[in-house]
Amino acid sequence: MDFGFDLSFGFWHFVFVMFNKITLYLKNIDWILFSSVLLLVCFGLIEIYSIALGQGATDLLNFKKQIFFCFLGFALLFLFAFIDYHNLRSLSNYFYIFGIILLVGVLFFGETIRGTRGWFSFGNFSLQPVEFIKFFIILFLARYFSGVSIKVNTLKHFFISGGGILILILLVLGQPDFGSALILFLLWLSMIVLAGFNRKYLIVIFLIISMLGSLAWGFYFKPYQKERILTFLNPSANSLDQGYSITQAIIAIGSGGLFGRGLGFGSQSQLKFLPESQTDFIFAVVSEELGFLGAFLVLLFFVIFFYRCIINLKKINNDFGIFFILGAMSLIFIEMFINIGMNIGILPVVGIALPFLSYGGSAMIANLILVGVVESIIIRSKINY
Repeated sequence: MDFGFDLSFGFWHFVFVMFNKITLYLKNIDWILFSSVLLLVCFGLIEIYSIALGQGATDLLNFKKQIFFCFLGFALLFLFAFIDYHNLRSLSNYFYIFGIILLVGVLFFGETIRGTRGWFSFGNFSLQPVEFIKFFIILFLARYFSGVSIKVNTLKHFFISGGGILILILLVLGQPDFGSALILFLLWLSMIVLAGFNRKYLIVIFLIISMLGSLAWGFYFKPYQKERILTFLNPSANSLDQGYSITQAIIAIGSGGLFGRGLGFGSQSQLKFLPESQTDFIFAVVSEELGFLGAFLVLLFFVIFFYRCIINLKKINNDFGIFFILGAMSLIFIEMFINIGMNIGILPVVGIALPFLSYGGSAMIANLILVGVVESIIIRSKINY
């Protein structure tokens, strides 16, 4: 018996099967959804490059790092798109536990940046665990809500899902990272609404938030956090201090006009009047340098992303897949809405990045993995097993 021939035949058979499977997956990817994300990433890279040049960063270190994050993120996007998402469902509890370990670990071993101990540092690179916690929460809630009947023992499901998220929120507040904690809460809130909880539970949540908010104002919020809230109510009253960022962002957006000042010619961003221009206020940079047209295109690509998610929801007959896509949409929408709201002065500055555009490796990679799982669900909704 020729074992060499058998091994060779087995290898090439495996390659042939894998090639056909990958071809089938690529054929069934939602390329319109993928393209909208790719274009948003390109907008972000263009502006990060422009800011780096305008501020004299000849080494373009941040731009090069962001390029690396994007390549890694898209590689993981395709990897997770090809992985059967049912495997992630079965591992969701382990991801949740791993998330707790990460958040506890960063409190003890993390690096403090701008008053927040929320990063693990690895040389020139850093990892922000909370960005991946958002992905873990969507997995956790999608599995939980897909495995229970909300109309049976509703109160139990309300407290179990809420208690699970509360643990993570408290750990994030311990850093302290109020903005990320707010995102985790709003993500849970949007998921329970989409899961079909009665409105009376929302009233209970509102009352609890009002009570906790009063206590936090008196005993938890630091002076700069109180200033941010007061500045939100009247940014012009303190335009040279806490209201400076909002004021400069509004000036940048207003000065862009229809077609913008051109890449590298935004006075607010290039002359460093606008702080955190690569992260929190990148939408203001887009509006200033590319004008109304550039801002419109960014919003259009987000709309296309949400539209394609909704279109594909109709074809999915798996509750976990439906809840996961709803969670992914909720997260991207919440972060987009808060970030743009910060930029145009209708929401307080809470340090939330704009998905797919803002500088930051952890957020970019986590969001692209999220899109990869969405694509995995879409692919398997089209393939007849």
